[in-house]
Amino acid sequence: MSAEEKDFRSDNIEDVAAPDNLHHTAERGQYATDKYGRPLVQVDPKVEARLRTKIDLFVVPTVSLLYLFCFIDRANIGNARLAGFEKELGMKGYDYNIVLSIFYISYILFEIPSNIMCKWIGPGWFLPGLSLCFGLCSLGTAFVKTKAQACGVRFLLGVFEAGLMPGIAYYLSRWYRRSELAFRLSLYIVMAPLAGAFGGLLASGILSLDHVGSLHSWKMIFGVEGIITIGLAVISFFTLTDSPATARWLTQEERDLAIARVKSERVAATELLDGMDWKKLLRGVMNPVTLSTAFVFLLNNVTVQGLAVFAPTIVKSIYPDKSVTMQQLYTVPPYVVGAFFTVLIPTISWVTDRRQILMVACCPLVMVGYIMFLASSDYHVRYGATFLVASSLFALGPITNAQVSANVVSDTSRSSAIGLNVMCGNIGGLISTWSFLPWDAPDYHIGNGLNLATSSLVLIVSMLTLLWMWRDNKKRERRSIEEELAGLSQQEIQDLDWKHPAFRWRP
Repeated sequence: MSAEEKDFRSDNIEDVAAPDNLHHTAERGQYATDKYGRPLVQVDPKVEARLRTKIDLFVVPTVSLLYLFCFIDRANIGNARLAGFEKELGMKGYDYNIVLSIFYISYILFEIPSNIMCKWIGPGWFLPGLSLCFGLCSLGTAFVKTKAQACGVRFLLGVFEAGLMPGIAYYLSRWYRRSELAFRLSLYIVMAPLAGAFGGLLASGILSLDHVGSLHSWKMIFGVEGIITIGLAVISFFTLTDSPATARWLTQEERDLAIARVKSERVAATELLDGMDWKKLLRGVMNPVTLSTAFVFLLNNVTVQGLAVFAPTIVKSIYPDKSVTMQQLYTVPPYVVGAFFTVLIPTISWVTDRRQILMVACCPLVMVGYIMFLASSDYHVRYGATFLVASSLFALGPITNAQVSANVVSDTSRSSAIGLNVMCGNIGGLISTWSFLPWDAPDYHIGNGLNLATSSLVLIVSMLTLLWMWRDNKKRERRSIEEELAGLSQQEIQDLDWKHPAFRWRP
């Protein structure tokens, strides 16, 4: 550290344990870092821990439940398939794959626009509104009578579900530090594997009933789960709030601390929530780490969505003589294992403040699992392979979203970066709908081979990106901050985002 840097730091650091200084730093227009990107705020760790726990209790449970039923409403078509969905609607050949694909087309198209709308309207209203709409779509699926009607409802389901995953990730980035975010993202993304487990249990329980109103067989699955989603959406209108500044359940001192601690990690930022700016939106999309991570999430989601939608079909090929209820129940244990690791790996990320190396570490078990699928025809070996696949597959959801969030600066660029990451992930979901084809049953060499290839490519891309981040950070160390910022206004400096000379990639 140069003498100039030391003088600047000693002159500008504030002890924000005092409420007045904390409020000053939280105000719009006040820097929370020096020109070298170091925080100007110091917080009592015990005070911050109490605030973090309070945020956890008020924010995370609601968004987690919403995402649980979002994923259930998306994947329950796999459970309905076992209960006669295809037969009653007269589907043949690739009709089922077409119905699945329709969902991902709208999901992909509305991903980024939806996240921009989330910033514009505010997550406190937008996320509950989305949940209410896709709950109504799930309920509507119970009343379809033709393939065309099923396609129409699934298209609308994709429109409304498109914004939930990136919207929640963006919403949580308003509340948590870089190191904390992956773990909090895992607490709602873990609902994806839990939805596979809980969805199978719930579907088997619903199918044990004779009827629900006028609904029978597979229609009961969509009807009951849709009604539950609608109820949760209505409750969330009253429990979610846009940001720390509007949280009625925080004191003024807690609001100031919540804002200041997040601002302190954003180089040259003078506000937590900046105005909508197309330049910053493009900064988020064109960020090299965002592009690399989004491609990794695309590859990963080929496998995630394939496992979610086709797990009941895979289990049926392994245990063809079991009852429908037992087949549903056999899908549960691998998801329970997956849920455990989906929280464990982001917990490691929280402790180490690392994400890229964990993306690399998630690949080997998935690769081994699909090698077992391809190399063995023994049913027990294949069922065991589903546990290996699920163990690290779902963890890339929170890790990748936390990684793109950690490697941009402004709130606006964060919204577009997360939107792009999830959009690319769902392009992978679209590909997955055509990876398990009817004529490839029961071994599904194409689907399993594709998933082995994608998991191998994730390993390669993640490793190359990690090496590039280390190399580029060394180059940035040699840049002159004073020379590059000379003559720039405060707004121009903020607009640099990740191009700011003091910014460093966070591996």
